[in-house]
Amino acid sequence: MFVFVLNHHGEPLMPCKPSKARKLLHNSKAKLVKQTPFTIQLLFGSSGYKQEISLGVDAGTKHIGFSATTSTKVLLEGEVQLRTDIQDLLATRRAMRSARRSRKTRYRQARFLNRK
Repeated sequence: MFVFVLNHHGEPLMPCKPSKARKLLHNSKAKLVKQTPFTIQLLFGSSGYKQEISLGVDAGTKHIGFSATTSTKVLLEGEVQLRTDIQDLLATRRAMRSARRSRKTRYRQARFLNRK
């Protein structure tokens, strides 16, 4: 788990561990910006050092996996579950429409001009 960090200009820096963030907040060297995701902003100037981050995506038919990694650590990983019921819903809609169009119904008089 990591805490997102912004420099004193509001630009993103590399995330830090929760213990480091807790110490910065306790010593009034940082302030809380957002609760979810937990983000702090530094109140002093920093060098702005950033590492190269690579994003990996594994696209499947039912699940999509993703991860953001540096050369040594995994910063973020997750999985998205895709909907698999859309094909069935479209088939049901197509069947209903076909049934409506092919239905033989008696003539009904218009009812939209029945007000005084």
